[in-house]
Amino acid sequence: MSEVKLAAETRTEFGKGAARRIRRDSKVPVVLYGHGSDPLHLTLPGHDLLLALRTPNVLISLEIDGKTNELAIPKSVQRDPIKGFLEHVDLLLVKRGEKVTVEVPVHTEGELAAGGNLLEHVLNALPVEAEATHIPEAVTVSVEGLEAGASVLAKDIKLPKGTTLAVEEDAVVLQVLAAQAEEAPEGEAAEGEEVAEA
Repeated sequence: MSEVKLAAETRTEFGKGAARRIRRDSKVPVVLYGHGSDPLHLTLPGHDLLLALRTPNVLISLEIDGKTNELAIPKSVQRDPIKGFLEHVDLLLVKRGEKVTVEVPVHTEGELAAGGNLLEHVLNALPVEAEATHIPEAVTVSVEGLEAGASVLAKDIKLPKGTTLAVEEDAVVLQVLAAQAEEAPEGEAAEGEEVAEA
């Protein structure tokens, strides 16, 4: 699990105007929640935060105003729908050794059985409970040779040591759908013949 160090500054200005000014300075408005403490309003360097968030559930070590060190994981991320830049990020305060519930991306490997069947991701991410400093970046599932009608349940996925499911064991994560047989549209040929006769 990667840990990224970022320098944070507390902020006292709020509202849309303040947020725009923060983003103009290539920074991102952030709120740090957790452990029953009052939410802490911060700014973080935009580019560094964007790079950090490329890793799902990244562990962020915050140096706040040059002194306080806190650990946090991303809780929610708001991006500009068109340009994709970060508009606002909520971070969840965590402690070393503490268990947290997060969603971990599900990756697949291997080839399905021949026949053009489709693999459906019922869950793109698997809810798990793990120690805050040992959150897996992803879980990998082999789909080698699976036939139509087969499914992979949450309990079938091998989890790293110290990680447990935070979803029903029988929850379907992946399923193999039968290939749709392509039928030639009947109406088209008949219409073509009529045109030729005319």
